[in-house]
Amino acid sequence: MRSPLLSPRWIGIHLGILLVAAVCVAGTAWQFVRAFEPDREVITNPVADLADAAPLQDLLEPGEYMHPETLANTAVTVTGRYSPEDTLLVPRTEDGVRGHDVILPLVTEDGSAVTVDRGWVPEGTAAPGVPDDEVTVTGWLLPPVSDGGFTPVATEDGTVERIATSLLVNEWDHPLYEGYVILPAGDPAVEGLTPAPPPEPPTGFTVNWRSLSYTVQWAMFGVSALVFWILLMRRELADARATQDAQEAPSEPEKAPDPGEDQPAAAGS
Repeated sequence: MRSPLLSPRWIGIHLGILLVAAVCVAGTAWQFVRAFEPDREVITNPVADLADAAPLQDLLEPGEYMHPETLANTAVTVTGRYSPEDTLLVPRTEDGVRGHDVILPLVTEDGSAVTVDRGWVPEGTAAPGVPDDEVTVTGWLLPPVSDGGFTPVATEDGTVERIATSLLVNEWDHPLYEGYVILPAGDPAVEGLTPAPPPEPPTGFTVNWRSLSYTVQWAMFGVSALVFWILLMRRELADARATQDAQEAPSEPEKAPDPGEDQPAAAGS
């Protein structure tokens, strides 16, 4: 006997359940990935190889917001002239020694500028000069340093609290690119300084509880659909088995008349 689960109606049900299951699996996977994606503030893209550096003006416009999740750690090249009279120091401790990062603008041909971090010097040490000619630098683009939620403190003349475009626009008379570029060891502008280490993307993540709850909901819906499918098939098979048993049961034989029962009177009696 052909299985009732292979009828056209049931084939349609099977295909429908498979479609629902596929949608639930996809929804569960998508929401699970989103639940453990980093926030937009967290940098996750890997450090780009300097050999693959792209011109900064092809990636960003002066004054345009820099998306950290796509542009941070990108290897870039910029051509321009340093403006040594605009050099600023950013306080930073290196291996327990107080010192400063030395930053200055690299002014491009159109008058816009990008912040360049030449490297670090101990406190009280003067930074060497920079080339006077036009240069093409290659380095890594980093997002502005956030304030970390702390109240800004007063700084001395010639220093700035952190490398942030929002602060530097008040110090330099140039349209600025968002973020800043750190130079690798070997660049002429880094001579006599401790170069900033190549960026290391953070590995932590923040759980998005809303997406995680959606993950559970998609999974529960998918499991419920499968359970309903199984129960529906069991009921269909049980009904088919009961119908078959009823058809195969022998019919009850006709009962013979009892001799003691009154017989109909013979005709003509």
